[in-house]
Amino acid sequence: MQQTVAPMISYEDAGAASAWLVEAFGFKETSRVVMPDGRVGHAELESEAGGLVMLAEPTPAYRGPTRHAETCADAAAWLEVPYVIDGVHVYVPDLDAHFARAVAAGATILAEPTETSFGRIYRAADPEGHRWFFEAMPADGEA
Repeated sequence: MQQTVAPMISYEDAGAASAWLVEAFGFKETSRVVMPDGRVGHAELESEAGGLVMLAEPTPAYRGPTRHAETCADAAAWLEVPYVIDGVHVYVPDLDAHFARAVAAGATILAEPTETSFGRIYRAADPEGHRWFFEAMPADGEA
């Protein structure tokens, strides 16, 4: 099935975020547009299973979830729960290997791999606090 929706995620440092997402979550950066001031205006990352995520640094005033929570009680409360709130769901071919890679890269683990009624999953946060929900590819290989 062709992907028809792509998440667009803002980062304080999209270049560093892209490098970390490649290392920790196995994405491959496929394009990058650098603005005249050096900020990443747009980057595209492809997942192991072929999904697309877009990143950018929208403005120097942007604060990621972790930094936002430092000055906003509501944001801090949202980050206290281990669930994926305003996050990205990604299917991966080998959940346990993916989890090990994320741990080795220093991902904040919100929930270790577990079986659920809908599949095997784990949840993690990246260095800026964006939340990621990883699920093993269904047996038929089609997400």
